[in-house]
Amino acid sequence: MVFTVRSFAVVGVDGVEVKVEVDAGRGLPGTVIVGLPDSAVKESKERVKAAIVNSGYPFPTKKIVVNLAPADVKKEGTLYDLPIALGILGSANLVFPEKLNDYIIAGELGLKGEVGRIKGILSAAILAKEKGFKGIIVPEGNVEEATLIDGIEVIPVKNLVEVVSFLNGDLEIEPAGKKEIDTKYEFEVDMSDIVGQYQAKRALEIAAAGHHNLFMIGPPGSGKTMLARRLPTIMPPMSEEEIVETTKIYSVAGLFSEIPVVKRPFRAPHSGASEVALIGGGASLKPGEVSLSHNGVLFLDEMAEFKRSALEALRQPLEDGFVTISRASGTVTFPANFSLVAASNPCPCGFRGFEDENHYCKCSPSQVKKYLGKISGPIMDRIDIHITVPAVKPEELKNKKTGETSEKIRERVISAHEIQKRRFEDLKINFNSQMGRREILQFCKLEGEAEELLNSAVKTLGLSARAYGRVLKLSRTIADLSGSDLITRVHIAEALSYRPVDLVN
Repeated sequence: MVFTVRSFAVVGVDGVEVKVEVDAGRGLPGTVIVGLPDSAVKESKERVKAAIVNSGYPFPTKKIVVNLAPADVKKEGTLYDLPIALGILGSANLVFPEKLNDYIIAGELGLKGEVGRIKGILSAAILAKEKGFKGIIVPEGNVEEATLIDGIEVIPVKNLVEVVSFLNGDLEIEPAGKKEIDTKYEFEVDMSDIVGQYQAKRALEIAAAGHHNLFMIGPPGSGKTMLARRLPTIMPPMSEEEIVETTKIYSVAGLFSEIPVVKRPFRAPHSGASEVALIGGGASLKPGEVSLSHNGVLFLDEMAEFKRSALEALRQPLEDGFVTISRASGTVTFPANFSLVAASNPCPCGFRGFEDENHYCKCSPSQVKKYLGKISGPIMDRIDIHITVPAVKPEELKNKKTGETSEKIRERVISAHEIQKRRFEDLKINFNSQMGRREILQFCKLEGEAEELLNSAVKTLGLSARAYGRVLKLSRTIADLSGSDLITRVHIAEALSYRPVDLVN
């Protein structure tokens, strides 16, 4: 008799239904697992046997074949321990099958039968709701993320005995209630901490309002990192949909300490990060930093120190808001809709163009060219806002007057977001930075003087078609912050002031 338990696999960040089929028949005693299992799944037979025996159940002295269907989807991790154990017990008539088709079941088993936390349970909960299952049986450690999904029962379990008793009707387990997301939180940093740097703070406000990418260049110690770390403090709180989207990625990545994700992510990978670390992939096709930054901020400090191949890999996610990774083992797509903030010194020593009586540049033109040459034109062209961040003068540091708080700036950003929400309510975009040519023509209406200024800039600066569109999208955001329906000359002038400068010459 074949005994079937429903479980799941994660492909990208989405759950796929998996049938755990167990057949106990004639032959030499032993357990064989088929269906494209990885090493962790193959090793489960030892954990499962010990868990069953130590939980007080007899282990069948038969040849046991476990099939994980569909066989063309790779099965990874320890999540199949619990369903395999239930399948084996079911084949021995120790688990009744009546309830099994109602639940997706997953969990890691310890040798004593305890059920441990696993990755990707939020994807399983979403799958259970989409497929019409009554609910999901999960380890207690995964309850908080599973209950983010409404409309299904979430049954928390501690050990194998509890699961068997529940399925056999000998034990009632109260389903966990839907998790009410607490979106109230405090930041440890604030915009008012930053002295001076008014242009940079204005640029951050525009970046947050229109979801634009930002590049800062300046000498060491000028405050580039401080500014970047405060961008999330002026961004609007995440919606429930964004919280679920982001938490699902962190669940798949196994970053349990940050689940559920209610603050907008801020990821700052080291400059030595590889292409796989940034984009994702590897042997098990896991999300990278661009996906962990989804709905938040990816900060590349010392951008010129990153490997050129890693930076070039950012082209697709910056343009499309997702990243597609193809390997011999398969192709997956991860969401990657983030705001990029990049910072760099102007040269290896850090003072080219920012010399004063105490600092001067010691770098040769060839050194500067080699240093900044890793940042290609196509990458820079995908960044809307470029600013210089000079060192703060000593007299400004002595000034005890504080600037605007993050809360006050965030109010203006939220107002601009509301304007964009109404503007794009019938479209599949949310922010000005996501507009295509059709939307630019429809929503970027210029007054006469503004159009003259832009046409003059196109001729003088030699703007490409992409650059022309980015100026219009940026000016649209600046106009939204000022509450103007029409893009004026002032808005165009400010947008043009954020165009990139030649970093080498």
